[in-house]
Amino acid sequence: MKLYTAPRAPNPKRVRMFMAEKGLSADAIELINVDLNAGQHKLPEFVSKSAMARIPALELDDGRMLCESRAICTYLDALYPQPVLMGSTGEQRAFIEMTDRYVEWYIMLPLASWIRNTHPGLAVLEGRQFAEFGLHQAPKFEAGVQWLDQQLSKQAWVAGDAFSIADITAFCTLEFARLVKFKAVDKGFHHVARWHAAMAARPSATAGNE
Repeated sequence: MKLYTAPRAPNPKRVRMFMAEKGLSADAIELINVDLNAGQHKLPEFVSKSAMARIPALELDDGRMLCESRAICTYLDALYPQPVLMGSTGEQRAFIEMTDRYVEWYIMLPLASWIRNTHPGLAVLEGRQFAEFGLHQAPKFEAGVQWLDQQLSKQAWVAGDAFSIADITAFCTLEFARLVKFKAVDKGFHHVARWHAAMAARPSATAGNE
């Protein structure tokens, strides 16, 4: 298998962290970096693999492509069920998926809109930025982090008492928030800050940075 990825981009990092937590190395999945700033993801040879010109993209041994982070992780979880990151029972899997989607929709999405429309380093990817719209997403992102802080005031991990894919998604999102100099502790989100420190100490935390 081949994983098309890009250093430090949040969604590829989600998959790389998931792989690291599963103990998967380059021996199991070949890593191919795609230079986003150079527009490599828009070249015909890549678009033929990923119709939406998005990464990450996992090329299976039979040539088929999986092109969504959650779908890639679901596939890898089926191949490598240990350690458990997506729940062992139907009930656990449902609640973890619900929480993971909350993180995607109410934290990651507004943050991405904020950064993509205001950060000068992403102008080359956007073509045209809408700063007013981007800044309008900032309080929505912060509201999502407030919800996360409330979650973590009641439990050790994002989706409950066990580490899961929802923690990976949330961590990669907050790492991306460094681009707007967001720090949970500066905003009084002390439960998020505690959890973030625990996440940063995991060996998988640096996966996807290189």
